[in-house]
Amino acid sequence: MGKLTALAVRDAKPREKSYKMPDGGGLYLLVNPVSQKSPRGSKWWRYKYRFGGKEKLLALGTFPDTSLADAREKHAAARKLLAAGSDPSQQRKAEKVAGIERSANSFEVVAREWLAVKEPEWTPKQFEKERDRLENHAFSRIGGLPVADIGVAEIRPLLTHLVKRGHVEQAHRLRSQLSRVFRFAIAIERASRDPAADLRDTLPARNPQNYPTITDPLQVGELMRAIDGFTGTFHVHCALKLAPLWFCRPGEIRMAEWVHFDMESENPTYTVPPVNRKLKKAAKENPLTPSHIVPLSRQALEILRELRQITGHGRYLFPGARDPRRHMSDGAVNAALARIGYKGIMVGHGFRHMARTLLAEAGWSAEALERQMAHVEPGMAGVYNKAKHLAERRKIMQGWADLLDGLRVGRQVIGFNS
Repeated sequence: MGKLTALAVRDAKPREKSYKMPDGGGLYLLVNPVSQKSPRGSKWWRYKYRFGGKEKLLALGTFPDTSLADAREKHAAARKLLAAGSDPSQQRKAEKVAGIERSANSFEVVAREWLAVKEPEWTPKQFEKERDRLENHAFSRIGGLPVADIGVAEIRPLLTHLVKRGHVEQAHRLRSQLSRVFRFAIAIERASRDPAADLRDTLPARNPQNYPTITDPLQVGELMRAIDGFTGTFHVHCALKLAPLWFCRPGEIRMAEWVHFDMESENPTYTVPPVNRKLKKAAKENPLTPSHIVPLSRQALEILRELRQITGHGRYLFPGARDPRRHMSDGAVNAALARIGYKGIMVGHGFRHMARTLLAEAGWSAEALERQMAHVEPGMAGVYNKAKHLAERRKIMQGWADLLDGLRVGRQVIGFNS
C-alpha cells in the first residue's frame, strides 16, 4: 500500500500505449497516451476489485483534479463498503440516482412547474411579478433544496430579511406565494406539508397605505394650476390634464388607442376595452366581458382634439418616447407629477380617490359613481345589477370637469349635482 508519491504521479509521462502505476490494494493510476482530445495525455485513478466472484473497476477521478491523497481517500471509502458487503459501483449508481432525484424535486424546479401551471391564468405582467418575486427572494437561498426537506427554519430568514428592510407587504406576499408552491408540491406528491403556513402569524401586521392623493378643494385648485404649467412634452402634458378629468386607472390612460374614441357623436365617449381594464386574464379574454364607458366632457374633448393633430396618425394617444409604436411607460404620469413638485403627494391613481371623495361629498349617487369608477359590486348584486347609469354618469363627468375649472381659478364650488 502507498507505493506512489505525489512527485511520481505528477512527473509520469505518456507513452505510446496506456500503462498502470499501482499504489496498492487495487488502486492504480492509468496513464494514457497523447490523443486529439488530450494533447498532453491523461491520468485516471482506478480501483480494481472483486465482488460476487466478478472483477470490477471503479473510477475515482482524474489527475490533477483528484490528487494522490484524494484518490487514496476515495479508495479507502470504497474498500470500507466492500468489507461491509456492498458493491462500491452500485453504491455510486445509487448516489447518482438519488442526486438526480433530489435535483428534480428541488424547490426551484417545483416552483417553476407551479409557475408554468398558473401562467395561463395570469396576464403577462402578473406572471412576471410572481416569477420575479421567487427569483429575487427565494431561489438563491432555498432553490436548490429538496422541497420536501424545507421547513420553517429555512423559510423564516427569507421573510425576516424583508421585514427588517421595511418591506412588510412584500414579506406577506412572499409567504403566501411560498405557501401556494408547497400546496402544489403536496398535490403532486413531492412534499407532505406546507411549512410556510406555519409562519402566517409570525409576520407583523400589514400597514395598508392608500395612494397619495389630494381631496382639499383649495389644494386641488393648486394642483390643476400646476398641471397647466407643466413644461414637458406635449402628449405627456395632455395625459396629465386628462388624468383628473377621466379618473381612470393609469393603465387605461396610457394604453388608450384612437379607435377607442367616439368624439363626433352627440354623446362622445372613451370605450375602454376589457383587455385594458384591471381584470383577471379570463375576464379580459371573455367576449362577454363588457367594456368600460367614460363619457367625455367638453374639456376632455378640447384636449383630445389638440392631441389628435399630433398623435392621431398613430395607434396610441400617448406613444412611447423611445418607440412610438408602443404606448408610453407606466411611470410617465407619476414622473410628470413629480416634475411639477408633487412627488409623494399625488400619483396617477390618486386622481381616482380625489374624484370619488369630492363627487360623493357633492351628493352624487353612490351607485352611479361606483359604475364610473369601474368597481365591481360584491355579492349577487354584482352579478345581476347591470345598470350602467350612463345618463347620470354623463352629468357627473361634465359637472366634475366644470368643478375642476372652478377650483383652478380659485372659486369655492360647493355642489353641482343638479
